[in-house]
Amino acid sequence: MNPTARPVALVTGASRGIGAEIARELARTGHDLILAARTLPALEALAAELRESGAAAAAIAADLAAPGAAAALADEIAERGLAVDVLVNNAGLGGAGRFDRQSETRIDEMLQVNIVALTGLTRRFLPGMVERRRGRIMLVASTAAYQPGPRMAVYFASKAYVLSLGEALAYELRRTGVTVTVLCPGATDTDFFAVAGSGNSLMARRFRRLMDPAAVAREGCAAMAAGRRVVVTGLANRVMALGGRYAPHALSLPVTDKLMAEP
Repeated sequence: MNPTARPVALVTGASRGIGAEIARELARTGHDLILAARTLPALEALAAELRESGAAAAAIAADLAAPGAAAALADEIAERGLAVDVLVNNAGLGGAGRFDRQSETRIDEMLQVNIVALTGLTRRFLPGMVERRRGRIMLVASTAAYQPGPRMAVYFASKAYVLSLGEALAYELRRTGVTVTVLCPGATDTDFFAVAGSGNSLMARRFRRLMDPAAVAREGCAAMAAGRRVVVTGLANRVMALGGRYAPHALSLPVTDKLMAEP
């Protein structure tokens, strides 16, 4: 990988779903890729696909749920002599169920991936971008960021953190040449709900196919290229996000509870 020929983008959680589609979209628009996720075989298959399209691509196994994994990933990239021009913090974990009945391990993993690793990677790569006076950062949040979420309380709260952090950083970094974009997908046709343990919820059964992950990736990458601060993908999701932000919690809490409930 030649870091001077094309901008280099690091995409976490790149093995499937929205992350894989973002990697494909960035390759299509002239980027080389560093792909990071837990499952190396899937990453290597995607890297081979991207190389066939003309992009250089490196696959690095990284379990961002493990303490210190974000720093180790950043160190490995530095050891390879690569400068990250575009950072896509896409890796995320969900977990369903009443808070007191959820696994403590799963809660810790959600916080580690959704908050700690995302924050750490952003902090590691941002100074170099500012020094070069160019760079783009995408933080993948969710429409869940706009409201509290019974039955997925930690996940919803973690995405509210991502949205808040991203908007603040975007403002701090104005006039530095570095932009921060928060991507807020709604229900998307991926395996997120199954992995989170809410595959039979009303949300998963009725709304999961609202958006195709490739469409989410196109909207997100276009917004990042334009330097937009926040993008909610899809008209229906924008309406839901507005409802979550402005509806009284006395109304939004029971609605969300019903959507996330298992039959």
